[in-house]
Amino acid sequence: MGKLGAAVARAIVVTALTAAPALAQKTYDAGASDTEIRIGNINPYSGPASAYGLIGRTLDAFFKKVNADGGINGRKVTFISYDDAYTPSKTVEQARKLVESDEVLLITQSLGTAHNTAIMRYMNNRKVPQLFVAAGATKFSDPKNYPWTMGWQPNYQSEARVYAKYLLEHHPSGKIGILYQNDDYGKDYIKGLKDGLAGKIPIVSEQSYEFTDATISSQMISLQAAGANILFNVATPKFAAQAIRKAAEMKWSPVHVLNNVSNSVGGVLRPAGLDNAKGVLSSVYYKDPTNAAWKDDADYRAWAAFMEQYFPDGDRTSSFTVYAYAVASTLVQVLKQCGDDLTRANVMKQAANLKDVEIPMLLPGVRINTGPDDYNPVEQMQMMRFTGERWDAFGPVLTGAPGS
Repeated sequence: MGKLGAAVARAIVVTALTAAPALAQKTYDAGASDTEIRIGNINPYSGPASAYGLIGRTLDAFFKKVNADGGINGRKVTFISYDDAYTPSKTVEQARKLVESDEVLLITQSLGTAHNTAIMRYMNNRKVPQLFVAAGATKFSDPKNYPWTMGWQPNYQSEARVYAKYLLEHHPSGKIGILYQNDDYGKDYIKGLKDGLAGKIPIVSEQSYEFTDATISSQMISLQAAGANILFNVATPKFAAQAIRKAAEMKWSPVHVLNNVSNSVGGVLRPAGLDNAKGVLSSVYYKDPTNAAWKDDADYRAWAAFMEQYFPDGDRTSSFTVYAYAVASTLVQVLKQCGDDLTRANVMKQAANLKDVEIPMLLPGVRINTGPDDYNPVEQMQMMRFTGERWDAFGPVLTGAPGS
């Protein structure tokens, strides 16, 4: 080798040696280190939507399991969850505490449409991931205007379009009455249903309630009086249960379509009375824990073992525990993909880079897909009917995407 060749060889060696530390460099934002990932959460452990508190408790148990299994890429999770009593002003207070005092890397599964709306601008201005929010409003999947906010579940309009497809096929001559919460959550469902129906089935009455109301009895009486023989129940758990029970008391038996977020057997149908809920329709994208069809399924067995060891007091009849288990599994996948680049920007980059990911306890055929312009992780679901004991899914897996 000549002098020039030797010099080039030495230069290559030197370059490789100096570049190696850069390649191995670890990058962190607040809330992450060599040993820890700090994750924030806001749930209504009290107040009118306290049934959803089961989601936060399941998440806490899940991350205990993650830590017992060695953490995420060797880092232990510190999960910090606060109660907002389902009050948006309190959600704002808790989000600021998590970001500014606890210095979490991200907030995940903050619950409620109005509540996530209340903190969305703050989270985006601070460039802190508001990831996999527990609400299905379409506004939470708008990467152009809110790049730091991403939903997880099928959005409300997509879900409602699935119900519209079902009703057009099976009850085209019906008359629809709608019970809905008077906020963006309820109105999003109504828009999706109307878009899907395209005026082909009449809506004879729309009755709203406020989440601070005590009952929805007068609304149910008005819906029956309007001649509705199809009830679209767009209510949170407390009021969804009241509606099912009130219909039975009134001896009113409409085709009863219940929105997905309130179809928990343990959290809604049992308080309403299982016999009263018989025949209620809803949709599903995860494996129902009360359905014996899954008893030998590997995902189900793993979930049941998790519940037994880490959340023995948790309600195994509630879909909320399955939902939380699947969401948390998705977040773990994102954080694994982040590797040693645990910056907030990379968290969002990886959340928008999920390709045909199979998540435990989602239905066969339902896979997670996201992209820089697609902030809708789950977009498929299946209709199901309550037998009086459990939900039975039927028909094909459907998509409620616009134009589908």
